[in-house]
Amino acid sequence: MNSPGHFHMADVRAKRVTRRRAVAVGELHAGAEAFAQIAERRLPKGDALALAEIAGLQGAKQASVLMPLCHPLPLDLVRLRCLAVPARQAIRVYCEVATEARTGVEMEALAGVNAALLTIYDLTKPVQPALRIEGIHLLFKEGGKSGLWICPEGLSDEEQAFYAPRAPASLAGAICAIVTLSDRAADGAYADRSGPALREAIESLGGTLRDQSVMADDPAALQAHLAALAGQGVRLCLCSGGTGLGPRDQTPEALRALGGRDVPGLAELFRAESAAFTPYAWLSRGNVVLWKGMLIVALPGSPKAARQALDILGPLLPHALAMAAGGDHR
Repeated sequence: MNSPGHFHMADVRAKRVTRRRAVAVGELHAGAEAFAQIAERRLPKGDALALAEIAGLQGAKQASVLMPLCHPLPLDLVRLRCLAVPARQAIRVYCEVATEARTGVEMEALAGVNAALLTIYDLTKPVQPALRIEGIHLLFKEGGKSGLWICPEGLSDEEQAFYAPRAPASLAGAICAIVTLSDRAADGAYADRSGPALREAIESLGGTLRDQSVMADDPAALQAHLAALAGQGVRLCLCSGGTGLGPRDQTPEALRALGGRDVPGLAELFRAESAAFTPYAWLSRGNVVLWKGMLIVALPGSPKAARQALDILGPLLPHALAMAAGGDHR
């Protein structure tokens, strides 16, 4: 436990760079007369709504200056919206922020909303000092390992339509299988740990696991097992192990010998993304093959690599399976 007065910035070096988006919202309640002047853009000090958009942009970009432990991030998008709500005599402010980074942009969105609301407050207080800023909160956030998070209060129909939060890709309806290839695990010398990690990942994506097996590094036995899985309607098979440089590592050769179609982009994406964590990723010979309607993905045998594999490839797998089944490109 940290001692009082001890602070540290979160270490995000082990996180993957992913697309991140956050939307925050808050309101300024002004009373009938001040609300009318704000909404009609006739305050004595100037157009509060126009200046609030500029202030919100600045606030989002300056979040790391305002909050000491907030990571400085290059922002790809900052978008402010100031909407008049006559029923509450309020100005509702939204700040949407997006980037590609290792950490999210919730604080940037919240900083933008606060800066915009305070600017409206500053321009309005000469005509109405009894102002209230209320309800500042995160509406939703996307990206990273946790995917989509939505405020428990939910979104209005207008907010849902305007911002269209994107749920993580889902394997719902996909019949899946896992094959761990390891001589020692098959002999019982140690417990299979990569298979359970893959199972957890598949189930978190909504897939249905039909089969989970542990096999020795035997290409002929693997091919026979894959043929049986294809016959059972399995559409996604994750093979863990046998992709290295050892004399018994023959999984890529076994898959190529099936005579299916190579899907090299997925394998290269996994290697490239994994290399951000370990240079040994470039030694993996993992490959991806589409055979008899089943997408077969050969992955390294370590549990860590198994977990990273679904983080990296998971968003693409549902679309890959849809295309393999004859679906259209999105």
